[in-house]
Amino acid sequence: MPLGRYRIAPHPDPLPAALLASMARVETSTVGHGVPWGLMSRGIRPVAPGLRMLGNAVTLSIPGADSTLLHHALSLLRPGDVLVIDRLGDDRHACWGGIVTAAAQRAGAVGAIIDGPCTDLAEIRASGFPLWCRGTSPVTTRLLDWGGRLNHPISCGGVVVSPGDVVLADEDGVLVLARQEAEAVSRHALEVQDIAASLLEEVHAGNFLGERSGASLLVQSALAADRSS
Repeated sequence: MPLGRYRIAPHPDPLPAALLASMARVETSTVGHGVPWGLMSRGIRPVAPGLRMLGNAVTLSIPGADSTLLHHALSLLRPGDVLVIDRLGDDRHACWGGIVTAAAQRAGAVGAIIDGPCTDLAEIRASGFPLWCRGTSPVTTRLLDWGGRLNHPISCGGVVVSPGDVVLADEDGVLVLARQEAEAVSRHALEVQDIAASLLEEVHAGNFLGERSGASLLVQSALAADRSS
């Protein structure tokens, strides 16, 4: 039995409010201090300074010059969704512009991530819509009816993204977490951020960073060992 050009699965359940609250203060760079799994390629950047976004992954893969399934998917988005788009290796055609931005905003989407370029950059920036992508292109997609997949696992920015994953994006990058690990990651990240805030206060107070972080002790111990050998 043929699979057909379009493979569409049900939308994931919304993220629990408690999970959103616990992730709200997490910074992507804090998670990057540990093992950087789930962090997308740094080539995927926000379209404007100061953008931040947290939401529920809705996954889409569309080929080359075709945006047929994207246009359909926009009518299925719900408040709190983040549309994460796998362009299947295409970096020439921009599938996202001003009209698509307006449609996503109207649906209540909190943002979008594209493993490819956008167009209408000034219009997107003026809208305030949180978008991360790989730069811009004047060459755009069209309605070619080639097919695609909605709410199936995809690859975006070197990371596997499944529908219903937690997507956090800020000026430093994009983080994708499975729901079952997001709570533990957020607790650890907030602890690290509290430690960093305390360290910053000490540096502003005139303390040496190497002494407070322990780096100077490590260097001094290594030098002492070299002298005694």
